[in-house]
Amino acid sequence: MNSLILFCLVQLYLTFGLAGIVWPDKFMPLFGVLMFPWAASHRVIRVNGIAAITAYLILVGKFWMTGI
Repeated sequence: MNSLILFCLVQLYLTFGLAGIVWPDKFMPLFGVLMFPWAASHRVIRVNGIAAITAYLILVGKFWMTGI
């Protein structure tokens, strides 16, 4: 059960990472709230999407290496 929750979290990384790259306009209001003192831009949202996909790949690689 513990690994199932972790797998769901990893899938959320991939989902939000791809959505941030493909549809940055849809995430603009969310990032406006999350990054309150700073203005959210398309560039910041895309970089965050790339970082989320990188985290996904690192975690999948970890799972693959440990055999979970």
